[in-house]
Amino acid sequence: LQARRLVHIVLFSRATHQQAMSDVGLRVSCAREALLKADAVCFDVDSTVITKEGIDELAAFLGVGEQVAALTAQAMGGDVPFHEALANRLKVMQPSRQQVEQMLAQHPPSQILTPGVHAFIAALKARGKRVFLVSGGFRQMIEPVAKAVGVPASDIFANNLLFDAAGVFSRHDETEPTSRKGGKAKVVVDLKAQHDFKTVVMIGDGATDMEARDVPGGADAFIGFGGVVVREKVKAGADWFVHDFDVLLHVLD
Repeated sequence: LQARRLVHIVLFSRATHQQAMSDVGLRVSCAREALLKADAVCFDVDSTVITKEGIDELAAFLGVGEQVAALTAQAMGGDVPFHEALANRLKVMQPSRQQVEQMLAQHPPSQILTPGVHAFIAALKARGKRVFLVSGGFRQMIEPVAKAVGVPASDIFANNLLFDAAGVFSRHDETEPTSRKGGKAKVVVDLKAQHDFKTVVMIGDGATDMEARDVPGGADAFIGFGGVVVREKVKAGADWFVHDFDVLLHVLD
């Protein structure tokens, strides 16, 4: 009898802990409601849809991981404008088309999908919600991710690596909104206006994802994702902060 009581106490404690973990946020009930009635859901990719940071993985593959990490730290500290930081990292990396293809062949993005994300995206689509991938990463590396989760390439908004005819890196496409500060927010604003979406939810791990909620005409709710990495600023500012896509999937049930 005592052992049975102990099991009940443990199970109750776990359930209480899980409930508390799933109720973190400034406007949890509003975010849940927005997710239910959303016309579209926009996802960040790195450390959200996948468990890695694409630019770091490519830099490591090219043997310049530490140099790029230092430049990333500078960018995070706000010492360098966003578009300059991206250009500086690419200047160090100089990835050829062949190297990008080789990396993707050796490290398929489908193998680093965040647990539960495939099922969650499938559930969103089954309910008629449009899904977009909005990333500061590179289209060449995100297209295989999109394919793995059933999102068409036309619904990707990301940076684009440009190569010459021989496959040598030339530059990145500076006309992409995500190549500049506030780019993700601009993408969400434009999507709402172009498609007449009434309710859009943004999901991601970073401050640039949260910005999409904080501009006029932007996302109606921001769900912070901490299943890969927890960023305290995001946790403190999110409408709802979760560590597991299954928590979001249950809202749709």
